[in-house]
Amino acid sequence: MEKIIVNFCPTGMIPNKKDTPYIPVSASEIIEQVHEAYELGITIAHLHARDKNEVPTYRKGVYQTIFEGVRKNCPDLVICGSTSGRNFPEFEKRSEVIELKPDMCSLTLSSLNFPKQASLNAPEMIGRLIAKMKEYGVSPELECFDLGMINYGKYLLKKQMMEGRQYWNLIFGNIAGMQSVESHFQLALDDLPANHYVGFGGIGKFQLSTIEWAIENGVGVRVGLEDNIWWDRKNNELASNMQLIKYVHTVIEKTGKKLMPAKEFGNDGFYNSKRD
Repeated sequence: MEKIIVNFCPTGMIPNKKDTPYIPVSASEIIEQVHEAYELGITIAHLHARDKNEVPTYRKGVYQTIFEGVRKNCPDLVICGSTSGRNFPEFEKRSEVIELKPDMCSLTLSSLNFPKQASLNAPEMIGRLIAKMKEYGVSPELECFDLGMINYGKYLLKKQMMEGRQYWNLIFGNIAGMQSVESHFQLALDDLPANHYVGFGGIGKFQLSTIEWAIENGVGVRVGLEDNIWWDRKNNELASNMQLIKYVHTVIEKTGKKLMPAKEFGNDGFYNSKRD
């Protein structure tokens, strides 16, 4: 692709102010940074919510404040909410954000281990989340950390639990998943269904190198402090979200590619028709 999807992930579930002062955790901080990123140029905002103690929260009221603020300032931005079960595994909690009708919600396609924690995603849970997304007109953002998850996503398409062109968010560099090396990049791309959308993300020190390879090869990217709080690859200098977004645009321009505008991506089926 000549047009690059930029998926902005400003917060996540792990970094706190003690880790970096640049991480947005309050609703107002998240709204402000998404607006800044939107002005620079992004396609999707992948959003997590935190409570007043900076702890990840599933609560609809917090997400609603964030979504409303983002839509006010960035009306054509594609908004993605998180259904992660790392901190709250119950379906009722994980799926509450879907009821706000964001354009997309994350959907991790299997269980996996992080260095210090497991993320459990049983087949029944995945099926229930898909069903609720369909009910509320929300598109899934298919998060894959290994080839088995890609295979399971294709299985769900074959079973018609999901239909049409999908957006695959492939994450590299987790200790128990695909690594940030060219052989894994190419293998993952070759395994995806033809003509679907895809973005690559790299964890920690692998973020910048993953972004560079992806853009050079016409693949979308996921970028932000959710995955990496450092600017340099030796972890000496902290990054800001805007610094990372600007770097993405530098690589896009250097390689002769262009940003895929949110409206163009959204009009290809990733706007929730029920969002208003």
